[in-house]
This record gives sequence, structure tokens and C-alpha cells, in this order.
Amino acid sequence: MKPIIYQILTRLFGNKNENCKFNGTRDENGVGKMNDISEQALLEIRKLGITHVWYTGIIEHAIIEGYPESNIPNGNPLVIKGKAGSPYAIKDYYDVNPDLAIDVDKRIEEFQGLISRTHSAGMKVIIDFVPNHLAREYQSDKKPFGIDDFGKEDDLSKVFDRDNNFYYLPNDSLHLPESILQAHSNASYSENPAKATGNDVFSAYPSNNDWYETVKLNYGVDYLNNRSKHFDPIPDTWLKMEQVISYWAQMGVDGFRCDMAEMVPVEFWAWMIPSVKLKYPMLTFIAEVYNPAEYDNYIDNGKFDYLYDKVGLYDTLKDVIQSSRWASDISQCWQSLNGKDAYMLRFLENHDEQRIASSYFASDPRKALPAMLISASLNKGPVMLYFGQEVGDGADGASGFSGDDGRTTIFDYWRVPQHQKWMNQGKFDGGQLSDLQKELRKSYRDILDIAQKDAVANGEFYDLMWCNSHSDEFDHSKIYAYLRYSANQTLLILVNFDSKDRDVRLKIPQHAIELMGYNMNDKLSLEINESKVQEITCEELSQNGNLFKLSKWGYCVCEISTLI
Repeated sequence: MKPIIYQILTRLFGNKNENCKFNGTRDENGVGKMNDISEQALLEIRKLGITHVWYTGIIEHAIIEGYPESNIPNGNPLVIKGKAGSPYAIKDYYDVNPDLAIDVDKRIEEFQGLISRTHSAGMKVIIDFVPNHLAREYQSDKKPFGIDDFGKEDDLSKVFDRDNNFYYLPNDSLHLPESILQAHSNASYSENPAKATGNDVFSAYPSNNDWYETVKLNYGVDYLNNRSKHFDPIPDTWLKMEQVISYWAQMGVDGFRCDMAEMVPVEFWAWMIPSVKLKYPMLTFIAEVYNPAEYDNYIDNGKFDYLYDKVGLYDTLKDVIQSSRWASDISQCWQSLNGKDAYMLRFLENHDEQRIASSYFASDPRKALPAMLISASLNKGPVMLYFGQEVGDGADGASGFSGDDGRTTIFDYWRVPQHQKWMNQGKFDGGQLSDLQKELRKSYRDILDIAQKDAVANGEFYDLMWCNSHSDEFDHSKIYAYLRYSANQTLLILVNFDSKDRDVRLKIPQHAIELMGYNMNDKLSLEINESKVQEITCEELSQNGNLFKLSKWGYCVCEISTLI
């Protein structure tokens, strides 16, 4: 089956508080728990067509308000973003975020229960692996026996050493941004010598736009000496990270979304992924990468199963939805991948991107349905939804550390109001959704059903834009059309990005007809959206085309077969 991933920001998913306070504390605003993701919730997620759940924020990260009664001290606000902290500033690679547990002392057991429930619901579990950086206050109290903490054996007198876990600035102490110091004037933080910051800043004076709350990990690359590589013998950080991955895989995790994978040398992935898959061959590794020039490298050499398709298809689709590019520009996305389409993870939302329903993106979530169908059916690779997307959450308003920018906060204790309507106080029955939201959720379910059809999940792709000239009957700015076909099924897919209904005349060239296994004298049946049936000869379809009616922001999925 095609992997269909549902991303959950675990801290927010189960929060029922509908009256959250700006910059509120954990007690004031509430926090979702792993146990909130019940059997019923997972059953309904599975019904949507989901095969994998990506639980974001599972591994323990730095938080301001700790749990002293459970030997989890308060964090320093000078090196933590937001009251809830960033899921990407890891405090202990071997522990679970205590905020997510009903019983903090049994947080790992509660995560194991979530894994078990997810598997019982017929889905696999993905969590984040954050290999490039960790929290400045990192300290593991859950690491297995015999494993040393990061930095324990480092030589602090050297900027770089192959077996140091961090990079140091030996002659200077850390100077945090002045705005951060002023915002938390009662706190103090000391780091001497200063360590390089997570976003490759080799300065003791990181800015407030840097990842100042994190420390860069050393994989054997000497950044200040022409990025020279020192990989033989294997650097200590490589060994430590392989142990981290194995720990979670042994627990039952099925896959890892690897944060900022291209900031870690591809040689590490080329060593680590095959090594771990010798023990756990079914693991899935997804790389967050943004540089298309590195795609081949991270697939062929790094051995990743899938890569983000953000700067290609996502960016193009967003522009098409916003009418700043033509639909025909979508063709450039698959052409530029040089046959690597099946490795690309497609999405329209995630924790980093703006919500479709926000004023920063589309305002009306229905405008993105044609783009969602393209994301789900353009190739064999996986597609992803972000929780709340299917009910049109718009991430309205500022929450605290996060401002009003169209994104659901990852730094604050907050709520996702439209998702809460579907959650319906833990019933997970959509009881509070409007009719429009129920229809939107059904549209997503229908699209994900299409994604699992044989022609999409296992078939080939043929772009029909080149053979249909731009005209009133085929508007390249608003219409996109393509074929998906396998030995068992042929689908013609047309989408309409326009805000009005369109009549579209489409031709299929003889070349495509023959590739799909038909003869030019064959008579075809066109079953449109699983109901209306038309008949046409291959010759007529090639020469004159067929007329299709598309509703605004709509699509047509036409199954083609030979009439007996």
C-alpha cells in the first residue's frame, strides 16, 4: 500500500481546554496526553485511510516547568523557546516528554501503550529523530547502562576533534541575545566554553533568529577548515546515534522522520541506516531536506526511503492555489526529479508550514482539495496530512512565543479549535463539526481512497499537459491533467484550481493510449467519479478529445476500460 501518514503534535492533540490564555502555563492551558489518543481516536484515524501515525514531540525536550517530584528539574527560560519548549531541542534522547504522561513516572510505559494501540488499529508508528542538535541543558537520566552522555569525554580545549560530540569556542563564554536576557531578567545561564549553535553558528554571540537554545552535534566534519571530513575511524557521535535509533526501534517504533537530515553528513546516514536495518529491516527513514541538488545523494548514498518534497511540489501547489503560478508549472516538479518521484513525501501541511485555512494560505480549505488530490496521486510515494487539516483548522491568533502567522504553535501550551470539534470531548465522533467540515473531512477520505487504487499505488504516470494546448476549453493556468495506469487499472485525473465550474475538453495522445495497452480502434468506457459512464473510441479520444465538467475547486477521476 501507499504510505499515508497522519502527523500529530502529541502535546496538542488531546487538549480539551477551549479557553486557553495567551502565553499560558501548563496548568492554565492544559496539555494533551498520550492516553488521550484512545482506541476510538485511532480507529477513526484509520478510517480516514491512514497507514502511519507520526507522533511529533515524543522524545523528551527542554521545558520550563519541570516535575521536581519526579526528579525532572525546571528548565532555564533563557535557553528554551516558549513555555512548552521546542520538540526539536532534545533534553534526553532516551526518554519521553513528561508533559505527555498521565503518570510522569510511567511515561515510557504510556508511550509503549500508545505504540501497542496504534499497531492494534492497523497503523505503524513514526517519531522524530533529531540528529543535528540537542538542547543546551541536555542530560540523560534514562540512557541504558554503559552509554555515556554526549560531551562527557570531550576535549574542551579544541574547537574540533573527531571524537568530540560538540564544537567549542575555547576562548569565549556564551552570550545569549540581549532581547532574551531582558525578557527573562531574573534568570541566568552560564556556558564556558561556548558551544556552536544548532544552525551552524560558530559564534559565542548567537542572535535571537538563531537556534540559540540548541547545540550543534559533531559528526566528524571540521567546519572551520574547509569542512574537511574525519570519518575513519567512525566518530563517537555516529556510534551514540546508532544506539539511540536502536533503542526506539527495539521499543516498537516503525520509522523515523529525521529532522534537518541534510545538516548531517550523508556518510553518516549511509553507515547508520543499513546498519540498523540489519536488525530492524522494516524500519522507514524519512529525511527533511530542502536542497534538490542533494536529493540523489540522500536517496542513493544516504539510503533514505523517502524525502520531503517541499521546495518542489509543495511550493508550486501553494503558488497555484494562490494564483501566482499556472497549474501547468506542476509538470516541472516531476520533470526535475529525474525519476525519483516515488521517493518523495508529499504534503500540504505540517508543523512548519502555514495552515491551508489561514489567511496566509488559502482562507477557504476547499481551495486546496485539487492540490491534495495531486499530492496523493501524482506518484507512488507517500502522502501526509497534519491533524486538523481535514477539518479546516486555521491556526488563528497568537498563542504566546508563536505569533499570529498561520501556523499551529509548537512552542506553547495551546489548543487546535477545529480539531477539538472533531474530538468532541474525547468521543472522536465529529459531533461538533459543521456540515461544511464534515463534507471536507469526507473529501479527504475520498482522496485517500483514490491514493490506494492500484493505478496510483503501483502504476505509472503520464502527463497530459503537453498534448492539450492552452485554450478556453483547456486552461493551463487552472487545469491539470494526467494518467495513472497499471496492468489492472487506468485512471484519468483532472483537477480544477478555479473558483468557478469549468468545461474541459481533453485529448489523450496515441502514444499514451498504446502505453496503456489499448489499440486505436478500441472502444472505451469512461466511468467518471464512480458513477456517470461515457463511451468513446480511442481514435476519437485522441483526435477530438472528450468533454469533462469540473466543479469549482473540484476534480474528476475517470476510470478507463475497454468495452467488450
